Amino acid sequence: MDASTIGAVILFASFLLLMIMRVPVTFSLLGSCVITTLYIDPRLMSSIFLRFGDGVQSFSFLAIPFFIFAGDLMAAGGISDRMVAVADVLVGRFRGGLAYANVIDSTFFGGISGSPTADVSSLGAITIPMMVENGYDRDFAVATTVATATQALIIPPSHNMVIYAMAAGGISTGRLFMAGIVPGVLMCIVMLVLCAWMTKRRGFPRGPKYTIREAIRICRAGLLSLMTIVIILVGCSTGLFTVTESAAIACLYAFILTFFVYRQIKLRDIWPILKRSLGTLAMILSIIAAANAFCFLMSYMQIPAKIASLLYAVSSNKYVLLMLINVLLLILGCFMDVAPLILIVTPILLPVATDFGISPVQFGIIVMMNLAIGSLTPPVGTTLFAGCAVGHISIEKVTKALLPFYVAMVIALILVTYIPAISMTLPNLLMGPGV
Repeated sequence: MDASTIGAVILFASFLLLMIMRVPVTFSLLGSCVITTLYIDPRLMSSIFLRFGDGVQSFSFLAIPFFIFAGDLMAAGGISDRMVAVADVLVGRFRGGLAYANVIDSTFFGGISGSPTADVSSLGAITIPMMVENGYDRDFAVATTVATATQALIIPPSHNMVIYAMAAGGISTGRLFMAGIVPGVLMCIVMLVLCAWMTKRRGFPRGPKYTIREAIRICRAGLLSLMTIVIILVGCSTGLFTVTESAAIACLYAFILTFFVYRQIKLRDIWPILKRSLGTLAMILSIIAAANAFCFLMSYMQIPAKIASLLYAVSSNKYVLLMLINVLLLILGCFMDVAPLILIVTPILLPVATDFGISPVQFGIIVMMNLAIGSLTPPVGTTLFAGCAVGHISIEKVTKALLPFYVAMVIALILVTYIPAISMTLPNLLMGPGV
């Protein structure tokens, strides 16, 4: 083996070893870079740390703190209660209605928070006890909550889409947002069908019926919350403002809604919310910075080209390669968190996908859907862990209950992978052809 191949082995082996030792992702990425650089050329060390700093110096990343803060504001401001109530009005009266409501309110809230963990923490604290009290099995209640929460990675606004857009060379985040709508709705439909099947098998109860007046009042209260995603999507698709500007406007809207309309947050509560948002932001930006140095080293050793050649050697068939990419992403998703995985695999796999005529936008949705499944799989399933903590149940029981959901999500993934129109029709229709 030549020096670059040995360097590649050292890079990935040291990274995996540090992860196994439970070293935080940021330090695992940076540590593997330092170890590999000492082997291939110590003079590169200054470039590694320059890349570490350059990794977060992008105007587009300004959207991330705004989206995070807006999501945290609305999660703390009673939005989750209203989302559950609206979903319950729509489908609660049917047999298994609370399961359907869980799916729908996660779809709504995913378009507001952009975070599966925020979805589980806020909605799960309401829906899981409610389902258990009404006769649903606890493992099913938690499995439904965590599986549907992953829609937040696909339905805009998702800060992980902003990260992918930058890793892919600055493609349009607005187009990514548009492309995520139909796959997100598809995921919602697949989950509803699965819940209907599970309801029939287990005989889950019906929910309460509402009068027309009650339904109108509840839906009117929830409509203001849903306007957040409307502001973002309309602004981005029409070119009225950029993604960063839309994130700032969404943040302002969330502040006005939670402080002055719903009045469930007081000014003294703003500091804990800011601390939570800053903690999330610090984690994400540090990972981005370290991953940028990691990607620089991969490029220096021509690892993307070597992996692409390896994939081409396995098969030159477009559909077989897409299947291999999906399998690879699903496996990696079991062991790595979403943000670092996006930053590492995008420079490697995107050129392979584009060589076969796959749009970078469609490929981004494929990546997001794979990582949504990965966030539910141990040993690094952050959404799964959050759901188990909220639902007070063991990971083993929930993982077993998730098996039908894994199948449903993989079916949705296959449809999005092999039918480009699912993800590309809406951005092409509203924003015209392009990248």
